[in-house]
Amino acid sequence: MPTEVSSLRQALLQADPQLSRFDPLPRIISFDDFDRGHCGWSPLVGNYEGSLDTLLPGYRDLTGPMLSTLSHWDGGSHGSYDGSYALKLATRAKRDALSVGIKRLTFRKACPIRLEFYMTFKPEATELTLSDRDVKSVGFLLDLQVGDRSGSGGQRVMPHIRYLNSRDGVLQQKWQFKRGSPLIENIGDTAETVSHFHLGDTDWEDLRGGGQRLCYNEIATKLNWHYVRFDFDIATMSALAFQCNDREFDVSGFDSLRMPAMKNLWCMLNVAMFAQTEADRRTFCYLDSICLSGDF
Repeated sequence: MPTEVSSLRQALLQADPQLSRFDPLPRIISFDDFDRGHCGWSPLVGNYEGSLDTLLPGYRDLTGPMLSTLSHWDGGSHGSYDGSYALKLATRAKRDALSVGIKRLTFRKACPIRLEFYMTFKPEATELTLSDRDVKSVGFLLDLQVGDRSGSGGQRVMPHIRYLNSRDGVLQQKWQFKRGSPLIENIGDTAETVSHFHLGDTDWEDLRGGGQRLCYNEIATKLNWHYVRFDFDIATMSALAFQCNDREFDVSGFDSLRMPAMKNLWCMLNVAMFAQTEADRRTFCYLDSICLSGDF
């Protein structure tokens, strides 16, 4: 019977044009096709207390996600992977500026999860050149915390992965991760709110064997979509697998940002996407679609 159920499930997935491009775990937690709207994706707003002046500096200039038909000056609207709209992250036109979109969820079981999505990126086509060195990076992260029954030893864990495309005008084209214990700072005067900025351009490490040249088409307005998959086990707080297009990478040396569990974030399951520009022009990262699934 389990084999029959599995075969039926696989047949249903393959018959669905939207889901058949993914390989989800048994339960689909969320499926975001941005032809249906923002699907819960919102800007990342830093913590503050009493005044916006208490925001940490890194959060003050972040821009958030918007819906886009991927319009360009020469060809009109490109459209998304298989529809009209994609989720667009657009940085400010200032070197090292960041744009971040986040989806805030909680989990009902600590289990393996799988994040899959299609993305593409380019700088704003303000010049008639390829401009492939004007995008610094695109990436994603999970923000996870154990359930409230974990006791004093529980952790908040934040796996980060980015594709470092360019630095100082030189192509890098490699995947990186970030680990360690970030500096936690009190916000305001009551010690009720804390914050940390974790998306700075420091402390990134190269993923073992993580060099990869992605498809970057011949002019600044041509786009090709890339498949990305990341598997992570919430029960053990460890990475299981990472894939982009035809490459699956070694995650045996991968680790995450880790800190003691915070008093009000139990069972947190946040997913975030980000883009950073290398030049004084906007970087665009487009996402369509995003599938989050779990083994429960």
